[in-house]
Amino acid sequence: MKKSGKLKSFLIGGLFSLFVPLGAYLFLKMNGHDGHFTLPKYYGIEKIDTQMVDGKQKLDTIYHTVNDLTLVSQLGDTVSLNETLKGKILVVNFFFTSCQSICPELTKNMKLLNKAFLKNDSVARFVSISVDPENDSVPKLRAYADKNHANHDKWYFLTGSKEAIYNYARNELKLDLVEGNGDKDDFIHPEQFTLVDKYRNIRGYYNGLDSDKVRLCAEDIAYLQVEKNKLHEKKKR
Repeated sequence: MKKSGKLKSFLIGGLFSLFVPLGAYLFLKMNGHDGHFTLPKYYGIEKIDTQMVDGKQKLDTIYHTVNDLTLVSQLGDTVSLNETLKGKILVVNFFFTSCQSICPELTKNMKLLNKAFLKNDSVARFVSISVDPENDSVPKLRAYADKNHANHDKWYFLTGSKEAIYNYARNELKLDLVEGNGDKDDFIHPEQFTLVDKYRNIRGYYNGLDSDKVRLCAEDIAYLQVEKNKLHEKKKR
């Protein structure tokens, strides 16, 4: 059983490593989106403006832009998600180090994403935020990261203000995050991985326990890498 598990893990890791650059290659070959590929959509409509263009009414959709969050990493560094990681595509999830239920699986799948983009240092950063910051100190995060063979330059395990973390999850990433009754295993945190583009728009939610959805996340990261984003390039916002 152990050999079978290792073989399965190896094959999945290999698929990730091959699949992601292939997706980016196909996207580039088509010279952008022409209807044959579906780019990650935008989430969170803030408002819809109307304006007259050549006598015709035109709708302009404004999407939610994720505000900044500043926390401390497993290396003890202060990390601003919008400044330290400026220009990076982010995959964000929530966990806590003492979690023995879904967190190990979420971490395993985040590790696969991290591995898939190991050779492309400029594309994405992976962010795992503790929902139990009062107990998840920097040393605990470092031990957890090392246990999972994390690349410290690309995969951030973060802790800090509990109020700020819960606000970020609920109001910025639009996730359901419920504080438990104080028991270690009573924190209710989302299973989703949230994909945030370099302009800080939400571009996808993926079940972090579903390997097929995680592979889709990898594909969408590759598409965002080469996306010609007219929405932002034109408006410069």
